[in-house]
Amino acid sequence: MKAARWHGVKDIRVEEIETPTPGPGEVAIKVAWTGICGSDLHEYLAGPIFIPVGAPHPLSADQAPITMGHEYCGTVSGLGEGVTGLALGDRVAIEPIFACGTCPACLEGKYNLCDSLGFVGLSGGHGGFAATSVVPARMVHKMPDGLSMEQGALVEPAAVALHAVRMSKIKPGDSAAVFGAGPIGLLVVEALRVAGAAQIHVVEPSPERRQKALELGATRVIDPMTEDPVAQIRAATGGVQVAFEVTGVPRVLPQCIECTRHEGQTLIVSIWEGDAAFHPNTVVLKERQLQGTIAYRHIYPAVMELMGQGYFSAEKLVTKRIPLDEIVAQGFEALVAEKSQVKILVKAPD
Repeated sequence: MKAARWHGVKDIRVEEIETPTPGPGEVAIKVAWTGICGSDLHEYLAGPIFIPVGAPHPLSADQAPITMGHEYCGTVSGLGEGVTGLALGDRVAIEPIFACGTCPACLEGKYNLCDSLGFVGLSGGHGGFAATSVVPARMVHKMPDGLSMEQGALVEPAAVALHAVRMSKIKPGDSAAVFGAGPIGLLVVEALRVAGAAQIHVVEPSPERRQKALELGATRVIDPMTEDPVAQIRAATGGVQVAFEVTGVPRVLPQCIECTRHEGQTLIVSIWEGDAAFHPNTVVLKERQLQGTIAYRHIYPAVMELMGQGYFSAEKLVTKRIPLDEIVAQGFEALVAEKSQVKILVKAPD
């Protein structure tokens, strides 16, 4: 079968590999759609970050080259021995977290904080940029009948956003700032609406993405290339209760912190390619909080329920659909060159 595999920085190849088959406790998925994630783009431009190179990942037992793709859905095409609760043809979304199940975080049910955390399509395994994927049955979530397959490919990134908002101390009526209106930032805007935020200020240089943020519920958008976002947000709110950093750009982190009120909170949602600095006194003197957030846990059913209510709409977020053969030129390179792109979906080969 065809698969898009990471070999190195700016070296993703669509090549023929053997079609995987499910072993005991595993499920084969005929992939439908897979989204290109910001984490995928980081690996393409500056990896390896999550991708194991030189030694296998402790849970997947794989190392580069690996088949990429972790935001995906499809239909069940094969069941390994011992799998129950699923049937051939079931429409499913994949929760692609590798977790050991035995470390302290896993034993607390916080498997996204696993000491050996990994992701299918980043840390090994049979990722979604392929015709067929095989995953452990615990990663498979049946989709409600009312959700399209394109929606299924958005469950994973929407879960990131909803988990970030759940981890925050936002309350109904509070104000929030979101720095970065890429796919996750826009999904955070929608998750903030779910949480009852009264004001949502979005900072984003791309005019197309600023417009998209307004369409999805932002109350105000700010162009950081022409305005001082900290001054603008503080003038409007006196300081927001919570700010979300969703850019991975080093100079943005101190802006996020400084736009919050006393005892305000900054959520760092991005995966970073390098260091970022801020002056500790900006946190100390106002008793602010800095919180990290990674992936999600116990949240896929809630995401799909909200999708059924109209949130996290593929129709509003997907800007391009491409075949697997064009994943580099029309996918990764397009995301680098065209800041108007939001979410690009890759159609699996037959």
